[in-house]
Order: sequence, then C-alpha cells, then structure tokens
Amino acid sequence: MYDVHTHAIPPQVMRWLQDNHHKVNAQWKKKDPLKAEFLSVNGKWEFELKEVFTNQELYLQEQAKAGISFSLVSAIPQLFLYECEPELTKELASVYNDGLIDWSGQNPERLSALATLPLNDPSAAALELERVMKCGAKGAIVASSWAGRGLTESDLTPMWEVANAYSAIIFVHPLLCEDQRLRKTMMANLIGVPWETTICATDLLLSGIMERYPKVKVLLAHGGGFFPYQIGRIQTGYEKWTAVSSNITESPRQALCKFWYDSVLWNADSLQYLVELVGRDRVVPGTDYPFDLCEWPPAHVGSDGFRSLMNNN
Repeated sequence: MYDVHTHAIPPQVMRWLQDNHHKVNAQWKKKDPLKAEFLSVNGKWEFELKEVFTNQELYLQEQAKAGISFSLVSAIPQLFLYECEPELTKELASVYNDGLIDWSGQNPERLSALATLPLNDPSAAALELERVMKCGAKGAIVASSWAGRGLTESDLTPMWEVANAYSAIIFVHPLLCEDQRLRKTMMANLIGVPWETTICATDLLLSGIMERYPKVKVLLAHGGGFFPYQIGRIQTGYEKWTAVSSNITESPRQALCKFWYDSVLWNADSLQYLVELVGRDRVVPGTDYPFDLCEWPPAHVGSDGFRSLMNNN
C-alpha cells in the first residue's frame, strides 16, 4: 500500500522555527492537556503538533503499522510562508527541502520527497525546483492560490518549464479558504479547502497550462475538490462559449484525465465515481496524515495510479 498525500516536519525545520520564531510569529500553545501543543505561524491555520509530525522513527513505524510500504512525503501548507519576505521564504524552503531529501535518501525504499517552493519569488521557485529535482526530490507541493494569485500567473512560467523538463510531480494542495462567509463551523476547512482546489484545477485546464506542459504530473489533493463532479457543467460551457474554449484544444472531459487525484474522500461511492470517471491509473492512495482530518489508513484503490504517477520519477 502507498501514501502520496502525507506530511512531515524534519528536525532541521523545527530548529529553524525556534531560532526564527520572532520573524514568523511562531507560537506554541498548550490548549488541551490531553493533546500536544498547537503550532501557529503568522497567525494562520494553527494545528496540533503531534509527535508523529517531527519524530521520523515514529512516523515510519506508524506507516508500517498501517500497511503502507512507501510514502511520498510533503511539507505542511502552514509552512509555505508565501506571505513572508521572499528571502525568509527561500531560506525555510531550502532548509525544509534538504531535510526531506536527506530523510528520504536514508530510507529510499520507504520514502520520496516533494519540495516546497518560494512561490512569492517566481524566479527563485524555478531555481529551487531544479535544485531539488537534481538532489532526488520527485517534485513539489504548492498552494492552489495565495494572496489573490494562482498557478497560471505568467511569471511562474519558468517553474512550469523546469517541472516539464524533469517530468516533475506538482502536488496542488490548497491553503484555507479566506472567504469571510466560511469563518464559522470550520467551513473554511470543510468546504473551503476543496473549493480552492476546484478553482485551481479549472484554471489550470482552461488556461492551457496542462497542454503546454504535458510532462508535468499535476496531482490534486482531496479527490480534486469539487472539480471532477462538475465536469459536465465545465464541458457544456466549453461547447457554448468561446471564452471557455479559446485557450485549449482538448475538451474538458478529455483533459480531466490528464490530472492525478488522491483518494482522500472518506466516501466509497464518491471514490468509485472518480475511478470510473478518470480511470484507475489516475487515482492514487493518500491520507493527509497526520492531520486531524486524515483518512487513515488510505482507501484501497490499487497500485495503477501510483505506478503511473511515479513513472520516470
């Protein structure tokens, strides 16, 4: 069994946070005597800092207990730091990536790494992606949007060019939705997170990015958000409006199968629909472990998707 959507924090990153806590407003809070401390960075999206995030031996033990033989491990979205000064973002990205690459290099039969990139400095993001690919990473985890920007911005072209040259995996993982209507009852996470993925995936498709960079392996978190389940509407718009169809030569129904989708849906019927829609070779097992809202262990979707995602990587 495999897990392509899982997160960890190397010890180097924890040391960096402690040394630079004043620069990123890192705060450790004990909110519940029965739980670990919660970590908040820049006042955004605090989370329980469970030991398994930072204890690499424990992480591997827990993966093995769940029957997971190989994990594609990523940085946590809370530490993308796109809102910081670019130099600070670049510094942590380098530390984080070196930590993940070193850990996976010590356990090549168990782990591979997805890097974090300083997307607030597009030129630096392209350079960092090329560096980590040469060091053994399989690609990068990136936010679906941040500060009103998305992944189809023209200044991110060099990043896409590097990703295409290396057949890199680009794992699209949303940040919390900041729509003010979703501030209550955890809606920013419950429906805001998949909504952010939906916007990004539709933009990647209709902008022509997927056609221009066919070797990039775009992996969508949480089953693709709501994107696969509204493909009929997008297809109909493509057929009726040139504003929708002008940048692409393939129909949305065809392009839908150019993405990969993780299995984090918690619903067998939804997962079966996804498999039937895009094919078993485009759905990969994931968990979002060890965050609270994880599907643990991963759903059984076979190995076809994992093999196609990791092919040539």
